[in-house]
Amino acid sequence: MNCFILQCICSGLGGNKLEGPVPEALLLKYRDGTLVLSLGENLDLCQSLPCQKKKNKELVIPLVATSAVAAVLLIFIALSIYKRKKREMVTESNINLKNRQYSYSEVVRATDNFKNTIGEGGFGKVYLGIMRDETQVAIKLLSQSSKQGYKEFKAEAEILVRVHHRNLVSLIGYCDEGENKGLIYEYIANGNLRQHLSVTNANVLKWNERLQIAVDAANGLEYLHNGCKPPIIHRDFKSTNILLNENMQAKIADFGLSRAFVAENDTHVSTRPAGTLGYLDPKFQATGNLNRKSDVYSFGIVLFELITGCPAIIRGPEENTHILDWVCPIIECGDIQKIVDPRLKGEFHTNSAWKATEIALSCVARASIQKSDMSEVSVELKECLALEMTHARSQRMATEGNKTTSRNSVSLELQSDIVALAR
Repeated sequence: MNCFILQCICSGLGGNKLEGPVPEALLLKYRDGTLVLSLGENLDLCQSLPCQKKKNKELVIPLVATSAVAAVLLIFIALSIYKRKKREMVTESNINLKNRQYSYSEVVRATDNFKNTIGEGGFGKVYLGIMRDETQVAIKLLSQSSKQGYKEFKAEAEILVRVHHRNLVSLIGYCDEGENKGLIYEYIANGNLRQHLSVTNANVLKWNERLQIAVDAANGLEYLHNGCKPPIIHRDFKSTNILLNENMQAKIADFGLSRAFVAENDTHVSTRPAGTLGYLDPKFQATGNLNRKSDVYSFGIVLFELITGCPAIIRGPEENTHILDWVCPIIECGDIQKIVDPRLKGEFHTNSAWKATEIALSCVARASIQKSDMSEVSVELKECLALEMTHARSQRMATEGNKTTSRNSVSLELQSDIVALAR
């Protein structure tokens, strides 16, 4: 009878939120079959021998759940990034191989059978073209007699299709059909900087316009050096490779001789000598080792062209003179007025002219370590332009003040005359 009562009591222990270990005697009776135990829904009840005490179950479960969620989230993020990168690679590949690749027949149609030649360089002739959407373009065909070959063409196409900056000429597409290879650029309507600085150009560039062009060109070159991974050196930076659009915004053109560094740690690129006479640093011209500082030197020459209006090589009746051989002795004498383009007729701020000259000198310093980085040049030129703009604003205010004073004087004289007549 007692056993029956005990069995009834013990079998009804389920769902009572019991805690702690079950008595050993009861567990033994349950195991030998003399006792029926119903202990369900008692999560905190220990039913083993020896009893393994549960440790902070309320804390462990949430922690395990949180860790699992975090792991799933990390896997999801990693998969998303991988899919996005893969999609970008596929998209870029499609752009390279399809959307931006044009047939030779399309090039012939766009140029009206190469009717209008607008330039010629180391790559070959440049033609004016009109695409099907009426966009004007400049199409540069690779000449079969060109010094450049397939590798150079392919390198330029692959670089330009990925490089985008407001101060760089954009590549719209290219043609790669057998021996017919060409690059299709955005058309820049206002010609190149050398044309605007020429003595034959009736519209003389103002001083502030020259400084703005210098800032634009510095920004573009700085992007190539420091904004591209791996960095890119231009290798043929000159005033004819700086194009001006309808808003006189400068864009760097002709990446035909560009080279991307093999690795970011490389300090120079050793290739056959490139560039144009007058713009190449003699040190690099002799060795053929070109790095970012060789572009900086070329930029310094272009900046002196902007300051003086003279070309890199000044033609003389008997012999030619390099622009540095002419300006440096004058600068040493401290006479800035003699080197600034006389066509400006003195309409420039002397302090900004000196600052621009100092920046140019820092670019053409003999030792590479003394040459400025393009990021420094860009900042300094912006300060130079700001100095000129502040000076121009002060002059306008002074002029307007003089006009106001003059008008007030006339008004007072009239009032005095009227009073005198009234008497």
